[in-house]
Formats: sequence, C-alpha cells, structure tokens
Amino acid sequence: MKFDEGAKDITRVFYTTTADEENLLYLSDELFEIEEATAVDGLQNHKCSDNHKDNPMNIKTVSAESTNSEQASPASLTAFDLCAQQAGLNPSEMDVWGEHNWHTNLMAVLSVGVAKLMSRQQLGAVVAERLPNYSATEDCQKLIDYFYDKYDADKGFMNASLREINAKVQKKEDGKEQMEELDLDDEQVATFNSQLSIRKMPQGIKDSIDAVGPQLAMPVVMAICPCIGALATGVVLDVHGQKKGLNLIAYIAGDFASGKGQIDPVVDAWMSEVVALDKMYQMQEDEWRNKKRAAKNKKEQPEEPKLPVRCLTLNNTVANLAERLANTEGKHAFSFTPEADTVAQKWKSTMSDFSVMLRQSYDGTRYEREARSAEAVNVHIDRLLWNVTMCGTPDALYRVVNNYTDGFQSRLAVARTPDNTYAKLEDKPFVLTDRQTERIQQIAHLLPLMQGEVELPKLEAKGREWVERIRLETMKNDDKVRARQRFRVCVTAQRMTCCLMLCKVCEGLIQKHGLNGAEAQLKQYPNLWKEQLLKAQTPQMLEAYDVIADSLLENALHFFRDRIENAFSSRDYAGYLSGDRLKRGKNDSIYERLDMQFTFEQATQHSIAIKGAGVNHNTVRQMLKNWRKQGLVVITEDGKYRKICGQSGQGQNGQNRF
Repeated sequence: MKFDEGAKDITRVFYTTTADEENLLYLSDELFEIEEATAVDGLQNHKCSDNHKDNPMNIKTVSAESTNSEQASPASLTAFDLCAQQAGLNPSEMDVWGEHNWHTNLMAVLSVGVAKLMSRQQLGAVVAERLPNYSATEDCQKLIDYFYDKYDADKGFMNASLREINAKVQKKEDGKEQMEELDLDDEQVATFNSQLSIRKMPQGIKDSIDAVGPQLAMPVVMAICPCIGALATGVVLDVHGQKKGLNLIAYIAGDFASGKGQIDPVVDAWMSEVVALDKMYQMQEDEWRNKKRAAKNKKEQPEEPKLPVRCLTLNNTVANLAERLANTEGKHAFSFTPEADTVAQKWKSTMSDFSVMLRQSYDGTRYEREARSAEAVNVHIDRLLWNVTMCGTPDALYRVVNNYTDGFQSRLAVARTPDNTYAKLEDKPFVLTDRQTERIQQIAHLLPLMQGEVELPKLEAKGREWVERIRLETMKNDDKVRARQRFRVCVTAQRMTCCLMLCKVCEGLIQKHGLNGAEAQLKQYPNLWKEQLLKAQTPQMLEAYDVIADSLLENALHFFRDRIENAFSSRDYAGYLSGDRLKRGKNDSIYERLDMQFTFEQATQHSIAIKGAGVNHNTVRQMLKNWRKQGLVVITEDGKYRKICGQSGQGQNGQNRF
C-alpha cells in the first residue's frame, strides 16, 4: 500500500523489512485488533536487535527508549495470548497444565510464529508472566533458546529437530519407555488404542495407569473412580437435572493371572489416609471389647462406641454392614475386595439384600432396616453412600450378579483385563513406586476438602449427545437391550469423568501453590474448586467421557446381553448361556439391510434374520411405527415404506414432515 503521507504525529508507527518483496511477511489482521495505545506502547517497548538469532525474522522497528527486557509489555502479552488462541489453547488455563503439556503447548504457541513479534528476552519475560511454574525449569529456557537458534525464517516454522526434542520429552515418563510390542489380536489392539487415549490424564490418574501399565489403563481407571468418588464425598453432581453424589460400583473382570492383582496396591494408595484413620477407630473398638470381656459378670457394662469406620470389608453380615454404614457421619463408605468370590460365598443366601443395598447406594436413597429385638440392629439412613470396587473372574461375576431384571446389573461398571495368555513375560514389570504413591496421596488428601453442588454444562451436553447417538443406532436395529443400557451408562460415565476432572483441579492447585498452599486455598475459598472444575471441561476430558461410556456399554453387552434377553423372555430362567456375543456393525442393522423402498414382509424377513424366529407381526409393526415417528421412513401411496435420508424427522427448513 502507498505510504500514508498524511500522518502528522508519532501515533502512526510503521516498520519495514530488509527482505525482498516476495518474502514480505503476511500478518493476520487479528494481530491488530487491540487498542491503539496498547499497540504503540508495545512497539515502543519492543527491543530492537540486529542479531538474526535474537530476532530471526530480522524485523526493524521504530521505537522509543528501550525498556527492561525482563518485563513483559502489554502488547507482547496480547500477542502471546493471540498466538495461544490460534493454536487452540486457552491462555487463562496455561499454568495449570501438566509438565509435558507445558512443553507441548508452548511449542504450539511458538509454531504459530510468536518470534515474529518479540525478541528472545521479551519472549522469556512473557513466558515468566504466563507460565511462572514452567519458566523456572531448565527445559523452558532450552526450548526458547533452541527455538530462536533453529527457527527457519524463510519457511516461517520450526524445523524437524525441534519437533524431535518435543517427542522425546513426551516419551519420557518416569524414566520408562512405552512397550514396543504386545501379543494382541486385532480386537484387543483396538481396545489398547482406546486405553492409550486415557494416558494423558492428570496427576493421580496418570500415576495409577503408570503403576499397572497401559494395557490395564481402563481397568485401573474403573477401579479407582469409586475411590475418588468416596474421597470427594461432599461433591454433588447434577446429571440430567438430578443432583447425586459420585456413587459408583465397579467390577474388574479377568481370568486368573491376568494382572488384576496389580490394581490392589493402587487402590490402597488412594484410600491410605482413610485406612489410617480407621485403624485408630478399630483400636478404640478393641479396647471396648477388652473392657466388655473384663466386665462380663458386672452390672454396669461399658457403652459400645459408634465410630465412623469408612473402609468396610465385604466379608461381613448384612446386620454388621448396615450398622457400619449408619455410622459414617454422612460420608461415603468404601469397600474393596480382590476376590469377588468373597461376596458370592458370604452373601450367598442373602444376595438379594446385597443387591438392594448396592442399588440404593448407587442412587443415594434412603435405607432402613428394623428388627423387633432391642439387641438387633435397627438402621435408618437418610442417604446411603457406599462405593464398591470388586475384582474377580468372569465366572465370579455371574455369581455376584445373578438377577438381570432388578437393575443391579445396569448400575455396575464392568471393565475387562486384556487376554495375556500368550503375552511375553515382561523384563521390567510395572510396579507402584514410592513417587507414584506420593503423587496419588497428594490428590487423595485434597479431594475431601471439596464440598457443594456443581453443574457441568459441557459434560452434560456431551452425555446427551452420546445418548442420542446410541438411541439412533439402536432404533435402526430395534436393539432394546443396548438402548436400555445407555441410560445408566451415561450417568455412570458422567460421574467417572467428573472424578477425573476433580483430579485435574487438584493437580492445577498443587502445581501453582504446592500441596500445603493448595489445601489452604481450598479452605480459604470454598467455591474455588467449582470455578476450576468448570474450566476442566477440556476437549481432552470430554473425549475421555466417550471412551469410558463406550467401554461401559461394550462390556455390559459382552457379559450380559444373552442373559438379559433370556431373563426377560422367560419367567423361570435359571441357567446361563456360554459363548461369545455376536457382534454386528451398523451396516448389519435391520434398517440398513432394507432397500430404499421396502414392504412390510421384507421388514419381517430381515427382522427374523437379525433377531431370530421369535419375531412376530406385532413387533415388526411397532418397530416400523417407531421409525415413522422418528422420521426414518414414510408410507407411500401403494402401502410400501420408503427411507428418508438423514436421522431425524426435520426437513431442510426445520419443519416436521408429518
């Protein structure tokens, strides 16, 4: 453009380059969407440098007296924030990232081209302002120096060497490299990949995964979420308008020697602080028992203490367990068993009582137990709060869950360990280290300090989106079992994702204030965790929701589909079927198998082919009625059915077709 000859004062500041015309830089108009005074101030504070390394784009500026290069100017901060936004990052959340995320995301900001806007020293000052925790590290200064030394001014981006450095930083996790090879079939490789997406998790979660290895990522996450929900006993989450605690019941299913035992010490690490307190209470109970035995024949007997023991063994009776649950002072109790057969054997004759208690604990509803005898246990609990994690074989799972119509199965979160029958023995097996234990205990220490109700709109929207997707898929195939499973799977997945987000909040506070400072912040500002939890609804956490929900649904169908169908079709069903579940893709559904125009008889034939000989005219008629109601098909003039493109009954202008 022609130079503005009408400029009369110094408020018009311009720059030029020594490059040829074909190499002139393109600057986005967004860079200038700041107040004029700020822009001028920033250019005046910009330190000129003729050194190509300090100013790789060799930009010359007209500036006033140079200021201290260690102080970030407003314009530099604005430019840095703009580059962060262009890289898909939120500048306000930059200092609550994990260690490898600091490095990765600063790389992303640099790759946008922040070197065009400021010198090496000015960038260091801006990073010190925006990332005070990371700026003091050696990695940060190395990254900035390497960036300015290796930045390709002609091409305008970093060369491959810098990306290799970043890859090595991400690959280095507690001094361990990821496993190079696993003996897994195609289906298990897919499961492994879905587990890998959970590895980039916050402190505590990541340490739990590292302690058992990536192949057990999903099982260990399922196992520790009930621990987190019990520790964060004061957190109430709004899901679909219902406010409930983080009440969770998990079962980790796997054959013997499949690695389930590696989860035990991880669960112990999460609950260590509660267990230590329980030991003190149990010592007081032992003292009472000794006094009672000593006063056996005396008129005055020592009064039995009501102590809030929260970690409860499942090797117990209904009465004792109910009494313990009544004495937790309104906090969550937690039970863990590495052998689910303990439940099957101890509660064999009272399995219905066990099922009822767990169902009510999942819903957080009132639980009562009365007896006429004054010596018997009488319990009145306003809200039953009891989280449970069980590990066992699939065979034991069917002994614990032996009723498929009472709702217990749908409240149970099941995870599978991968088949390691032919896996090589690892040279360096995964174990829980002292460092990992310490990091887990730091998060566990902060969780009880969070109290109150919270709504997570992004997580709620993600849950509704997932439920709708499953609804459309199941309706096309008339899959009632899968369609019904989605309701509670959605609730469970939202609660588990909230547990992960709470750990994310704790991690950010610890990184910014240290453990003691984070504890002081939560006590001084009771609503701080809510504000941070809203910010924790990142794409990464919402992606974890999809992984968890899909896994819960898949495992529920894998273990229970045939049993549920048989239980609902036969009142006297007692046995169980064996064998793998038949899997079909979306193109194998009844809807997809039919032509664009089809008859009632053709729909009946394909329904029988998919669902078996039990299909009758009424079920087909109801299925077609549902398709019409949802806008999937219409009836033609000759009485046939025609498919409608799309998955809803909305026309192009949003009008209903019917």
